[in-house]
Amino acid sequence: MKSSQTAYVILGLLSIESRQSGYDMRRTIQGSVGYFWGESYGQIYPTLRRLTAEGLITPHGQAAKGRPAKGRGGRQEYSLTAVGHARLREWLALPYRRDPPRDEFLLKLFFGRDAGPEVSERHLREFQEQNRRLLATIEEIGRIGTEKNAQHPHFRYWILTLEYGVARIRAALEWSERAMEVLEQMESEAGRRAGKKTRRPAKRRS
Repeated sequence: MKSSQTAYVILGLLSIESRQSGYDMRRTIQGSVGYFWGESYGQIYPTLRRLTAEGLITPHGQAAKGRPAKGRGGRQEYSLTAVGHARLREWLALPYRRDPPRDEFLLKLFFGRDAGPEVSERHLREFQEQNRRLLATIEEIGRIGTEKNAQHPHFRYWILTLEYGVARIRAALEWSERAMEVLEQMESEAGRRAGKKTRRPAKRRS
């Protein structure tokens, strides 16, 4: 199988639950790995076709005369084959790649001097608000997930992933408070320097 992270996302989802359609997978991604893995939804259906051709997944109820097999409600559903499960386990055992992140907030903060501290402060407040909302969402997912899935065989792995997300967001919020203090100090210093430049010298008395 050609290198494709989307393929392994699909194999992983089907290892947890069989008989999923492409729509099911997209919805599952949005409520789980989508919080830390930016998947291209446009790649799901082409990848499903490729995995089927390679024998790693199988459609349910193979139809006669080459027509697509359909599952519940007329949807095309898929399950993992033994070969696909073996390929997933091989991939899971490989060292993980650490791809460089693409974070526009940090990029703008890095070059922030050209805009001034007040602009970076505005971005930082938005960053804080987004992370507070995300933290509340993830904590709620953890609460509901614990109530519904505590006995699921995958649950401990899920909760470890979620706890990492919570710890990372809290650390980001803690950093943002320190960053805000620095930016406010910089803005105050810039204001004092501007005041000195505009202040006219007193006239001498004759």
